[in-house]
Amino acid sequence: MKKQPYNEQAVLDDLQNGAPAVQNKAFEQIVAFYGEQLYWKIRRMVLSHDDANDLLQNTFIKAWMSIDSFRGESKISTWLYKIAINESITFLNSVRVKNSVSLDDENSSFLSDSLTAASYFDGDEAQQQLQKAILTLPDKQRTVFNLRYYEEMPYEEMSVLLGTSVGALKASYHHASQKVEECLEKSEV
Repeated sequence: MKKQPYNEQAVLDDLQNGAPAVQNKAFEQIVAFYGEQLYWKIRRMVLSHDDANDLLQNTFIKAWMSIDSFRGESKISTWLYKIAINESITFLNSVRVKNSVSLDDENSSFLSDSLTAASYFDGDEAQQQLQKAILTLPDKQRTVFNLRYYEEMPYEEMSVLLGTSVGALKASYHHASQKVEECLEKSEV
């Protein structure tokens, strides 16, 4: 049986106008099409494979539970990315609270520890140094940096996703890039 290509408009039509079985099938297509992309967006924020998997499931559960309120004013991917980012930030904040880490703690040592333990980064010292530098960024800057650097997401799309002006996002990325560069220079010394 040949797999049907993903057609966002057809999936959206099925979600909004279809019978429950048709809606289920459409949502399965969304999960299949966006699952891996979302996983890696989440994984770059939380670093742990297990946590990323849990947050991915939470993202799809929240999306399914609120699918009736999706009006199609943005792309499905933008809507899902927004849910995933919010889930990730909520998770990181809860981890900070559990570990009694100040929200202003820019060292993010609890994430840095999980970075060195993550098999994903084993054997690539440069990647580990980059990730450690990214972890020094505040959540908002880290999110903007990851979306721009890894995903090459246009600022206009980020603006819709994060509810922030393009100018503020450009400034945030610029400051984040400078901080990452400074951190990498210090690690070379």
